[in-house]
Amino acid sequence: MTTFQEELLPATRRALLHRIAVAQSDGRAPSLAAAVVRGGQAVWHGARTSVDGHGPDENVQYRIGSITKTFTAVLVLRLRDEGLLDLGDPLEKHLPGTGAGEATIAELLAHTGGLAAESPAPWWERTPGSLRPELSDVLGEQPLLHPVGRRHHYSNPGYTLLGALVEELRGAPWEEVLRQEVLQPLGLDRTSAQPHAPHAPHAGGWAVHPWADALLPEPSEDLGRMAPAGQLWSTTGDLARFAVFLAAGDDRVLSAESVREMRTPAAPAEPADVLDGATYGLGLQIQRRDGRLLVGHSGSLPGFLANLTISVDDDVAAVVLANCTSGPLLSATGADLVRIVAEAEPRIPEPWRPLPQVDPSVLELAGPWYWGTHAFVLRVAADGLVSLGPLTGAGRRARFRSNGDGTWTGLEGYYAGELLRPVRRPDGTTSHLDLGSFVFTRQPYDEAAPVPGGVDPEGWRGIG
Repeated sequence: MTTFQEELLPATRRALLHRIAVAQSDGRAPSLAAAVVRGGQAVWHGARTSVDGHGPDENVQYRIGSITKTFTAVLVLRLRDEGLLDLGDPLEKHLPGTGAGEATIAELLAHTGGLAAESPAPWWERTPGSLRPELSDVLGEQPLLHPVGRRHHYSNPGYTLLGALVEELRGAPWEEVLRQEVLQPLGLDRTSAQPHAPHAPHAGGWAVHPWADALLPEPSEDLGRMAPAGQLWSTTGDLARFAVFLAAGDDRVLSAESVREMRTPAAPAEPADVLDGATYGLGLQIQRRDGRLLVGHSGSLPGFLANLTISVDDDVAAVVLANCTSGPLLSATGADLVRIVAEAEPRIPEPWRPLPQVDPSVLELAGPWYWGTHAFVLRVAADGLVSLGPLTGAGRRARFRSNGDGTWTGLEGYYAGELLRPVRRPDGTTSHLDLGSFVFTRQPYDEAAPVPGGVDPEGWRGIG
């Protein structure tokens, strides 16, 4: 067993069970399995099923559909981190002759490559992959529907191309590379391209009649070339471990910085997405729900639904799997499981600790600064970073990383990548801060600082 249910309060466990029971019952799912992760491990597992006396546990495999894309994205980021490609490279540089090579690797990861959402008929999810043996069969005669890089348009063929890219640069099948580079290091022994048969348990896929409580078996096809977009089977136990990796990284696979990059918005949002608070990173869906920033991915294939939802700030993740073509809205269920735990048992912050040592030249920068008449404050944090933001209210704010030469580089927001440079007087004291040409002074429009445009020599005045 990989669950530690005693770590959640009884009332929390009951609320979680109630939520998945409602999802299974109202959604008319033959079975539904779920897990919750907190503190780097699974702390709860629950399941509901229409079969009396038997319920799926965390080792039962379900097909996870497009959550497969996140695994493929991890493989691509590994190639980037090894220096074998740059995310800004056009696909043509590494995989020539596809007809979609002007799209960059980053654009394919973020579904902004302009490609069609699906491959040409027949419906690829319900037909053998052998019908599409070549990339040209997946892309069709007109692979591009939109200008490259201009809009977010979800594309299954795009991730087929990324899988082919992995195979080209690794010289091995996508499935083999995934197993060796991701599944084995993370201990995801129950994640595979095919269900582990015949002795290991896996769920069968079903369609539920929309107007009657009747079932129809769904075919389970090998997707062939399309596998990197949706082939995988997994369990709530394995996806719980994968959620831990996506939140914290694992240097055997990807660093914390690289998985943070995956969680960063990388696609222009459609107007409807802006209203919904949704966007896309590099192989990860991003949404704002109940005041929380959630990352993860949903998946579906005939007979199966899947969802992985992570709130990094709350240190809570949820996995929900079901074996039906449609019915329960698992993205809402996953978000609710995260919310239940985060609200009932909020994360306890680490104890505050002072800096191990204080650099006087950095400490001198702490305190209030003024950009024109706007009051800002610079703070020195225990993690070695400095932050600059409005003294009160909303506005531009960012953290900055030291470059080791007395300057600092912005890490986020408006000032991401911008240089923060303290400008010193001949006696070594700080005159002002230069941030991307903005001058921050200790007093509003300080006469002693080189304020662009100068300062009226008559100074501040009233109207009399």
